[in-house]
Amino acid sequence: MHDRLLMYHELASWWPVLSGPQDYAEEAGIFRDTLQSLSARPIVSMLELGCGGGNNALHLKAHFRMTLTDVSEEMLAVSRALNPECEHVQGDMRSLRLGRRFDAVFVHDAIGYMLTEEDLRAAMQTAWVHLESGGPALFVPDFTTETFAASTDHGGHDAPDRSMRYLSWSHLDAGGEPGYSTDFVYVLRDANGMRVLHETHRFGLFSRHDWVRLLGEVGFEPYAVPCNHSTFYEGPREMFCGVRPLTKGRP
Repeated sequence: MHDRLLMYHELASWWPVLSGPQDYAEEAGIFRDTLQSLSARPIVSMLELGCGGGNNALHLKAHFRMTLTDVSEEMLAVSRALNPECEHVQGDMRSLRLGRRFDAVFVHDAIGYMLTEEDLRAAMQTAWVHLESGGPALFVPDFTTETFAASTDHGGHDAPDRSMRYLSWSHLDAGGEPGYSTDFVYVLRDANGMRVLHETHRFGLFSRHDWVRLLGEVGFEPYAVPCNHSTFYEGPREMFCGVRPLTKGRP
């Protein structure tokens, strides 16, 4: 899905100093409240697709029984250390089939690696087959076609044995290709000294209409939901929720 990107494989053990778990408390609360407000059933169990290092799960597991999945075994190792009480399963969100259902499904920004409508539909279908009747699936893309703007960002953290800083630069793909790319520069410092690395991540970009249409085609009742986070200075972004309709005799 992301072709051995350094961030999720060779540098996976650096994830806690690249993206600190403490930085996720506000958005995890937004996701929790959104799922609960749209669900037609009490949410006890939740499946997360593309959990990465488990930073959202750290905050959500106090409210739900979490099963965490990711395509990268190295990132799952990071999440297991942070969330040892949660079930972890390696798998691609486009094809994962666990053979059981959950009260809710959650997909954070890993959904951005779905580059085509075929990929996005497959991820939505995975959410659908794992949902109980009346359960919501929440998808949180960084951008839609309407909200994307070229931008730069930076961050990073210090740990007792290592430090990391990053610079990112997001821009539309050249040649009119649908989607956008983010160039990441990593500066790593530990007992072995300092090194600088670079890689490019490609992301899909879909319109609000496409999101709602595809959710409906899979079978969901689709909703576009504002996401008001304190760091979104340009205004709210949109999340997309699909609720599996209630089935007679199976709420």
